[in-house]
Amino acid sequence: MRPGGHRGWLLRLVVAFAFAQGAVSMARPAVSYRALALGAGETAVGVVAGVYALLPLFAAVPLGRRTDRGRCAPLLPAGVVLIAGGCAFSGLVDSLVAMAAWSGVMGLGHLCFVIGAQSIVARQSAPQEQDRNFGHFTIGASLGQLAGPVVAGALIGGPDMAGTSALALLVAGATAAVAFTSLWRIERRASGASGAPRGERVPVHRILRTRGVPAGIFVSLAVLSATDILTAYLPVVGEHRDIAPSVIGLLLSLRAATTIACRLVLTPMLRLLGRAALLALTCLLAALLCAGIALPVPVWALALMLAVLGFCLGVGQPLSMTTVVRAAPDEARSTALALRLTGNRLGQVAAPAAAGLVAGVAGVAAPFLMLGVLLLAASGLGLRQGRTGDPESAGDPEPAGGLEPAEDLEPDGGDAVRRPARRRERTRR
Repeated sequence: MRPGGHRGWLLRLVVAFAFAQGAVSMARPAVSYRALALGAGETAVGVVAGVYALLPLFAAVPLGRRTDRGRCAPLLPAGVVLIAGGCAFSGLVDSLVAMAAWSGVMGLGHLCFVIGAQSIVARQSAPQEQDRNFGHFTIGASLGQLAGPVVAGALIGGPDMAGTSALALLVAGATAAVAFTSLWRIERRASGASGAPRGERVPVHRILRTRGVPAGIFVSLAVLSATDILTAYLPVVGEHRDIAPSVIGLLLSLRAATTIACRLVLTPMLRLLGRAALLALTCLLAALLCAGIALPVPVWALALMLAVLGFCLGVGQPLSMTTVVRAAPDEARSTALALRLTGNRLGQVAAPAAAGLVAGVAGVAAPFLMLGVLLLAASGLGLRQGRTGDPESAGDPEPAGGLEPAEDLEPDGGDAVRRPARRRERTRR
């Protein structure tokens, strides 16, 4: 399929991602509630939540290497199988260690699905469509994050918290399996391999030294860590403040709904502010709002903060994908996306574990203060990228998809992403 062709594949990918992400978003708070029901404390909940990202931390780069040299689509059904199995078995076991292990399997499945899906979007999108298509792709994740916590909140509760949370995990496994219905004709064989020549593999250190890649990785890590700790620790906050699980589910879904709204208006915001200013502003507001969650505010104020927070967090993921894809060498785009996901998973391992330790010492509200610091650093990095004149981050006028002026472009051929000639020359050096 030629980049920029019909987008039926993107709609099917969004639908599949919505069900896969919905299953994960249903399972994450269910795992926390089940761990609490089995006698886990705040620190243990953080450890169980962190294991979700442990296996993906080591598997991301090998999977990215494989995808750079082959088709992306086989990773999608493999990911769905692992997600469904991890969700279901997390609800069937009665040991915290076993729950943590199956949570790791679920995380590995999510990684497989996301690497395959992001690589397909990168290959099959024309340069001027990348911001838009990555934004639409992440709407699938937001739809899953919207529905998953609501269903989990409706199922979990009552005197038998262990039993109802186990039921929610089984339902999450069944939800993941529904994603199979949309996994057809997403990737054409003609575009299954990268358009870049198959020379020597680009070293990881060279990818990480390319300007724009480290910034994209850190912003993505900060934003995803915020989303992850919100999902895992808001139930703990609810338990301490006597907020019902159903209300917590609605609050998490409200956050996801405003994230969807953000991504629907992402292109106009880019035109108005530019990438660097938009990233810096939204990360700064998100930092302040995360710190505000630590305050003992009423439920209506918490809902308002989460609504604005969700809108702010909706910017980081799609823009970090576009930034990494455009900055990376053509023959290593999937590996660069995998490195971005490795950073995400590193954050998902370290942030919940650190949050658990902080919560055990300073109380359940302290992890949200930690998130505020992390997002504040991401905001500063966004400003720094803009001041260094990064063409991917500055607020220069650009078309809807972020395509640079034509005189700066050098054709690559095939389905490779076009980038400024000076950037490609700098990357080779």
